[in-house]
Amino acid sequence: MKLRKILKNLCAAAVCSAAVFVSALGVSAAMDGGDVTAVTTQTVADALDVETPYEIPESAADTGTTTDAQTILDYLDLNNNTNTIDLVLLITILSIAPSLLIMLTCFTRLIISFSLLRNAMSLQTTPPNQVLVGLALFLTLFIMQPVFSEMNEVAYVPYKNGEITTVEAIQKSSEPLKEWMLKNTEEDSMAFFINLTDSAEELESATEEEFLEKVPFTTVVPAFIMSELKTGFEIGFMLYVPFLIIDVIVASVLMSMGMMMLPPATISMPFKLMLFVLVDGWSLLIGSLVTGFNM
Repeated sequence: MKLRKILKNLCAAAVCSAAVFVSALGVSAAMDGGDVTAVTTQTVADALDVETPYEIPESAADTGTTTDAQTILDYLDLNNNTNTIDLVLLITILSIAPSLLIMLTCFTRLIISFSLLRNAMSLQTTPPNQVLVGLALFLTLFIMQPVFSEMNEVAYVPYKNGEITTVEAIQKSSEPLKEWMLKNTEEDSMAFFINLTDSAEELESATEEEFLEKVPFTTVVPAFIMSELKTGFEIGFMLYVPFLIIDVIVASVLMSMGMMMLPPATISMPFKLMLFVLVDGWSLLIGSLVTGFNM
């Protein structure tokens, strides 16, 4: 019904616009002929005789006032404050979804490990960034699948059925995510941010369940991100060591042969690729990354 009313109003607007255009043409013709008043009066009269393609509400017909503003508000459903707030929250969540995906999941550790692996092998653009990001993204979905399933059960399904509001759905969905982040956050990182807050003593004396309830989500997020950065750099260091040994051996051999002008990285790259393939490096790295998270 709303779509039908909108189409009717669009037709009325088109008819009025055509009437104004015809009126303008009539005025122009009258100015050329000299009889401005007659043509203008006749054109306006013809425009006023055009039938309205929709029925005017009785309230508007009785009072002689227009209800276009109220009608537009009804179309946009702005009179329903709950739906409006839900729409604003939904748009806000969608706009920051990439940041949430990067910062609140295991994506950070994965992409840092893959990037440092590529640098350790002296490969500039192979694999390309799109491949590394895509691999890290799907591994993130694979690792986070139990958490996402729990968030769907406790938050999205009740919200879809109308059992809870948007704010309650956001709060319930954050609980499984916060629990997973706490399991994968180092104690040093968490203690560092807790000491920066005013409730440090209260949280230090709390039990595990009380700590999970009392610790703010805004404290867990930066602690988790710092912990992921630290872990990613540690993994990168372990990846660099074997390839660095190959670089040292190749440089020593080239130096002993008097080939000082030949870049060691050019000669060592095939040996790095061969070593990585022979030990099945991708399986070892991805397997270690996946099993390194506490579920």
